[in-house]
Amino acid sequence: MVKQRNYRPLVSTKALQKTMGRYYALTNYHRYWGKPLHRPLAWVTSGAPVELLRAFKIHSAYPEQYAAIYSARQATVSLCEVAETAGYSQDLCSYARSNIGGVLRPDLAPLGGMPKPDLLVACNNICGTVLKWYEVLARHFNVPLLVLDTPYLTGELTPQAKDYVLEQLNSMALELEKITGRKLNQKSLAKQMRLSAEITSLWKETRQYCQVSPSPLNAPDLFIHMAPIVVLRGSQAGIDYYRKLKAEVKERVNLSQGAINDERIRLVWDNIAIWPQLFTFYKLFAEKGACFVTDTYSGGWATDHAPGTPMESLAATYTEVFLNRSPEYRANQLISLIRDYKANGFVMHSNRSCKPYSLVQEVIRRKVMRETGVPGLMIEADMADPRAYAEEPVRNRVQAFLETFDELT
Repeated sequence: MVKQRNYRPLVSTKALQKTMGRYYALTNYHRYWGKPLHRPLAWVTSGAPVELLRAFKIHSAYPEQYAAIYSARQATVSLCEVAETAGYSQDLCSYARSNIGGVLRPDLAPLGGMPKPDLLVACNNICGTVLKWYEVLARHFNVPLLVLDTPYLTGELTPQAKDYVLEQLNSMALELEKITGRKLNQKSLAKQMRLSAEITSLWKETRQYCQVSPSPLNAPDLFIHMAPIVVLRGSQAGIDYYRKLKAEVKERVNLSQGAINDERIRLVWDNIAIWPQLFTFYKLFAEKGACFVTDTYSGGWATDHAPGTPMESLAATYTEVFLNRSPEYRANQLISLIRDYKANGFVMHSNRSCKPYSLVQEVIRRKVMRETGVPGLMIEADMADPRAYAEEPVRNRVQAFLETFDELT
């Protein structure tokens, strides 16, 4: 007899596939356009102010998003080896290595790799690696590189920090005017900000449904269905998709349908997903009735837009990205998630590739355990490179961690 899988698939996944399929088709179409100055293609970091680019009719593609796809389709190792053979260290971010490998050998990359960009836009609110990574790409493609430098926030956002970023955004707008031959249309930017605020609100509300028990979503759902909030911010297509997802999740709540069967343990996840093990890893938890009801990673795109003019809002919103905040802020964020979602514990992914996310996790873990009284597990792996994943030790640690919840049964 075939054992029934311990999760409930989302019907919205088909709509997601169509939505993202159209996005990738549009991105790939730039491969045949050459250099269409009327609608250029930009490669951007996930924390870049994409609404400003949309106002200039610039189509954005995300190397990080493609790198996650490369990993899910088991292509990361071969692409990383191409980059490593070219002289890039294995200690470098696996997103960067697989992207560079895909640039050097697009024949090895899923989707045929990424179409050649007309410009590059990097923001260091997520990490410093993107600066050197994008410098490499700029030299390779011989295209303009625009950089937004966001000061690290040890406390709250100061007026000085906001003004510093705002001045850069105004300068970036002038550069985009030169590149595209267009003037910045303030009405268009305001429209993009409204659309972006709406899609963010829909994603936030959908995630908040997971505060009920049983949770209608589990970690793989959150990680897979976060794709539009990353690449389609400021778009009607993204809004249309999240309306469908929200409706389905709300129906699950009304019917008391959980993402997994017999939920008995509620957990919070910290850090980027382990893409090459997305289902096999979380299956270890689901089989024991453990559901990841929320996470810090996909929640990074569920924050409200800051008030002010469109440019002021961009300056504040993109500076206050959670990876640009202090360990104390991140610990308090995790504590709030545990309390709001009534979690019994949390799991932290010590991600070899993402040092800004991972290096302070042990400090955060101790504080969160002390203040909430719930246990926290640390798992060592990599977001994309499967060579950093040791299956047996991970399984043993997960099993030992889950045994601490036996009294809940």
